[in-house]
Formats: sequence, structure tokens, C-alpha cells
Amino acid sequence: MRCLVTGGAGYIGSHVAQALIDSGHKVTVLDNLSTGHIEAIPKGASFERLDLIERDRLNNFLTRGKWDVALHFAALSLVGESVTHPYYYLKQNLITSINLIEACVANNIKKIIFSSTAALFDNTHPSPSPIKSDSPINPASPYGESKFFVEKTLKWAEKIHNLRYASLRYFNAAGADPLGRLGEDHQPETHLLPIAIDAALGRRPPLRLFGTDYPTPDGSCIRDYIHVSDLADAHLRAISQINNRSVTYNLGNGRGFSNLEIIKSVERVSGRKVPWIPAERRLGDPPILIADSTEIKKETGWTPRFSDIDEIVRTAFTWREKHPDGYRSP
Repeated sequence: MRCLVTGGAGYIGSHVAQALIDSGHKVTVLDNLSTGHIEAIPKGASFERLDLIERDRLNNFLTRGKWDVALHFAALSLVGESVTHPYYYLKQNLITSINLIEACVANNIKKIIFSSTAALFDNTHPSPSPIKSDSPINPASPYGESKFFVEKTLKWAEKIHNLRYASLRYFNAAGADPLGRLGEDHQPETHLLPIAIDAALGRRPPLRLFGTDYPTPDGSCIRDYIHVSDLADAHLRAISQINNRSVTYNLGNGRGFSNLEIIKSVERVSGRKVPWIPAERRLGDPPILIADSTEIKKETGWTPRFSDIDEIVRTAFTWREKHPDGYRSP
């Protein structure tokens, strides 16, 4: 297939682009490099530096080629920042996505895979775990709301223009390419696992643990961690699944680990202590998020290969240890 990957220089987008290339597909990456890294774009992929907010330029670029599917990862994605700057997040994520959807329709791209999020669910309904794809949606942050707006836009694009889509709602993506080609490198880093690893390696001050008074066994948030390579595999399966109908899937391991359990896993894998200090809760963070991924397993045969948390942490630690400055030069 000829695959267009927006945000393909980012963490999840680069791993999916790599999986597509490994499977023999042709990949074109679009990225404005505001948060991504040109070094993360897999070998063999074509690259165009382009911001999806530039509607006319995006449309002109798509008229110059033919693609079988678009995979859309480009977005602002910090929950806390979205609470501080709600209108910017809502506007940016929705407008860039509408520009892409419109351009796909205009240029005869029949399929789109959308990088959605578990932040659609606020975890306050009576039976919160595990969360099914048809569980009540009530985003606890503007980031989650922006993704929900895009999902609704895709439904109208299918109804009116017959654009097939898959909305894949990730829970906590983690880990790194098992072959060591790619890893996680955000500036600033906000994800717990790489921060815990860097704290263990003495590369940053003690980790600030946001919230120790949640209604969970140890007082810290519980999340469902899914390996980024398992996410990539789910994307490839979703492309085949939407030949005749659109789908929405939750993607996770179906198991929850608290923030403190993640810290303990990093300590086991690294053989080092993770220094940490308690901090106030972050706005928009629900106490528990665990996925029910029954639908995608039943319909595509997908199953996570990396289900053990220490195994996930080990791939992240190996990449982080070998790349102390991420994709950047020291």
C-alpha cells in the first residue's frame, strides 16, 4: 500500500511508519517537526515538512500523489497543557484534522486511521473498568474533547462521502522498538516511564508523582500500558478491517498498573532506585483508565505481544540508556 502518515516523526507515528515499511508498504511522512524528530523518520520513508494548518498547501501536496490510506497522528497531546490553553487545543486539533479529512475526500483517499485517545472517558460512570468502546464519553480535558470532535467529524465524512475510518483509542503507549531503532523522546517529557527511567539514571531531579490520594490501593493513578509496537500492529490490522465498514477500537493490555507500580518496575529492570517526591494532582487526570480491547481481538485477531510490564519497561530502558540525549546530539 501507499501510506500517508501525518505526525510520522513523533513517538507513535514513527513506530507505525516503521511497521508499515517492515511489512513492505510505501510510506510518506508529513510532519511540521514542532515536536517530532527528523531522525525518528524510518529509513525508506519519504518526508515532507508540512503543517496541516496550511490547508491549501496540504491539498496541493496530496494532488501530486496517490495514497491508499492516511494515518493521522499529528496533534497537540498534553492533557495538562490543554487545560491551561483550552481554546488553542480545541482549535488546533480540530482544524488540522478537518483539513486532512477534507483533503482526503478531495483527493480520493478512501481510508483514514485516526489516532484517538482514552482521554475521551472520564471514568466516573458506575462500572469504570475495563472501558469498552461504547462506554459513556465525557472528556475530562480539552485534549480529550478535541479528539472526540474529530471522531464525530469522521462519522459525518463516512455518511456523506463514504470515507472509511478506524478510530483507535490508545490507553498509555509505552516502550520502544525491540530492535532499538526507535524510542520515546519528547521535549518537554511528560510521560511517567521515560521520566522514571531518567530519574533512576540520575539524569534529572527526583520524579514528581502527581497525586498520591486517588481512590486506588496505593493512592496513585492506575493506567493501562500498551507497548508501542503492539499499537503499530493494531494499526496495520485496522487498515484491512475498514474495507467495508468503519470501526472504533479501544487499545490496551486490559491490565492496570499504578504509577507507584511503574516506579517499582523501573527499579527492578534498572537495578537502581527511582527518587520521587509527591506532588498535587494534575487537572484532567482520572484515577483509573483500563481498556477493554475485546472487539479488536475478536475482529482482527490482534493480541498484545508485550503484556508483561517489566518487558515493556525493559525496551524503554534499553533505548533510553543507549540514547541519553534522545534523537538529539549531546
